[in-house]
Amino acid sequence: MPGPTLEMEPVEPQSLKKLSFKSLKRTLDLFCPAHGRLAPPDPESKKLRISHKVNVEYGGIKTTSQPHRQANSAPQPLVPSNALALPGSEGSRDAQTGGAQNALVVGPSVPKPPNDVGVSGKSTDIISARGSERLSTSAIMERIPSKWPRPVWRPPWKNYRVISGHLGWVRSVAFDPSNTWFCTGSADRTIKIWDVGSGRLKLTLTGHIEQIRGLAVSNRHTYMFSAGDDKQVKCWDLEQNKAIRSYHGHLSGVYCLALHPTLDVLLTGGRDSVCRVWDIRTKTQIFALSGHENSVCSVFTRPTDPQVVTGSHDSTIKFWDLRYGKTMTTLTHHKKSVRAMAMHPKENCFASASADNIKKFNLPKGEFLHNMLSQQRTIINAMAVNEEGVLVTGGDNGSLWFWDWKSGHNFQQAQTIVQPGSLDSEAGIYAASYDITGSRLVTCEADKTIKMWKEDETATEETHPLNFRPPKDIRRY
Repeated sequence: MPGPTLEMEPVEPQSLKKLSFKSLKRTLDLFCPAHGRLAPPDPESKKLRISHKVNVEYGGIKTTSQPHRQANSAPQPLVPSNALALPGSEGSRDAQTGGAQNALVVGPSVPKPPNDVGVSGKSTDIISARGSERLSTSAIMERIPSKWPRPVWRPPWKNYRVISGHLGWVRSVAFDPSNTWFCTGSADRTIKIWDVGSGRLKLTLTGHIEQIRGLAVSNRHTYMFSAGDDKQVKCWDLEQNKAIRSYHGHLSGVYCLALHPTLDVLLTGGRDSVCRVWDIRTKTQIFALSGHENSVCSVFTRPTDPQVVTGSHDSTIKFWDLRYGKTMTTLTHHKKSVRAMAMHPKENCFASASADNIKKFNLPKGEFLHNMLSQQRTIINAMAVNEEGVLVTGGDNGSLWFWDWKSGHNFQQAQTIVQPGSLDSEAGIYAASYDITGSRLVTCEADKTIKMWKEDETATEETHPLNFRPPKDIRRY
């Protein structure tokens, strides 16, 4: 007797088709060697991508041409591939969302590679495919640092002479235009004149009753000018070796001093937040350049506009119009006090030093160029640059750093050695100046000494190699 027969439900053709597709997908996931591989590169889309105009801004990519973007957003025919033809695989899921995830890729959307690609290095096929796909984009992004100027090799500087004679901190220095002597002002209230070649003391001038913070020697007259914490600004006749004029007007200590290169004008800045402009001959005050909110601690002058540039403890730099006595521009790039500035002797630019950074600006407009590529991380009191493009900065902790002016590369970091018997905390550098030739450097220090530096003639590129890496990102502040 035949047993009971089971009636089978009819199977719809559509369901069978779905089942076979699912089975095929699982088989592909398990056994396909091309699983997760990107589609072969499309030559047509590569042409579009290379011809596409891109604008590089701070390491990012920005498309500038609207018609190209519309053309790129249109669907491009991809070469058929078994790995991407079936719905639901991991590669195709990425392909569906690839347009949203790969927003920076210029050209048609490409699937996102797995996370482990390029890190473990196991799949060379995928890496080569990705490299060929994104070659133009990566080349554009890497092009910023390669344009950074490479510094020329420079020999290191060494200390060859230590001059002692002052009885207090040495606060200021200035060179004679004939390059035969230089003068230093100190907290012992004296100005001493030294021979450049031998380092011997030639003369001591007294007259100030507080420390002397600013010195300048005129290249048009036989005059030397000094300023100090006693609110006094004095003019010294170097033929008679005595003070012949005093400029009265500052309400507090005078921190900096500069002589105009072409006019008979003297500029002094002080703790009363004002830069005062004096007529050398008549002792009259021409202008009081007011606008800073704190002490004016650095100043330099130029023959053309802006003729006066001041830096202040309020962390700003101001350009002044000498005709009207008004501010032309205020630079607010620094976050800390601008204690030192140095103008390049040949180029129309200057550098300013603060505890946060050393920055370079263009003249006459004051456009910010770039930061120096390292941070000294100390209060910088002194700054000087010579015609060769060697910038030097001296800090409160006794660090003396040498920089390449063009590239901002720090090629030497020296540390001053305090005199025997001095405290380690007396290693500060308060003033620095090159001589007229730019081959000697004089630093004035807190251990009451004056140190002279010159380039090491025995150094070569083999003994002191240039260790320079272009910056990966350019800080715009």
